[in-house]
Amino acid sequence: MSITYGTEGSLRVGQQAPDFTATAVADQEFKEIKLSNYRGKYVVLFFYPLDFTFVCPTEITAFSDRYEEFSKINTEILGVSVDSEFSHLAWIQTDRKSGGVGDLNYPLVSDIKKEISSAYNVLDPAAGIALRGLFIIDKDGIIQHATINNLAFGRSVDETLRTLQAIQYVQSHPDEVCPAGWQPGDKTMNPDPVKSKVYFSAV
Repeated sequence: MSITYGTEGSLRVGQQAPDFTATAVADQEFKEIKLSNYRGKYVVLFFYPLDFTFVCPTEITAFSDRYEEFSKINTEILGVSVDSEFSHLAWIQTDRKSGGVGDLNYPLVSDIKKEISSAYNVLDPAAGIALRGLFIIDKDGIIQHATINNLAFGRSVDETLRTLQAIQYVQSHPDEVCPAGWQPGDKTMNPDPVKSKVYFSAV
């Protein structure tokens, strides 16, 4: 595994996403994954604590079940934990009704050396596992969104998709911004003291 670090200091939105090369399980095979190979696509990179646990499979299967919606808008999903690729494969080969995740539509990445989790500042050093970090990375490899949940509660696929759609909209409409709760088709506003009044007068 190799990591390429970006700007020194705490990782934050607007910075280059740390590149990494690691082994993943995709289509029940071991494959080498390099984050920078996804340039030109958006990436939802999410971390979870461990295979064969409780909240994690609900998130992993939820993202897999909605994978086509992400794929249609030029987005790849990557799941990462500190488990080995062998653990990932065993979990994928375990039926959902038995606590497994079954076949997935995206890769699960092994971060057994904890280098990726460390690079993205989601590693809980006391527990030795990753918190529930989620990063949306744009086509140029820039982090546009980051959230970190504690271990006991999962994330929303709906909110991840909505945020991704808002990012894509403002990147393709640089003179517009999206208000709170924006959904595709909703009104946007112009980030100007005068022009923004058009939006506010209509709500």
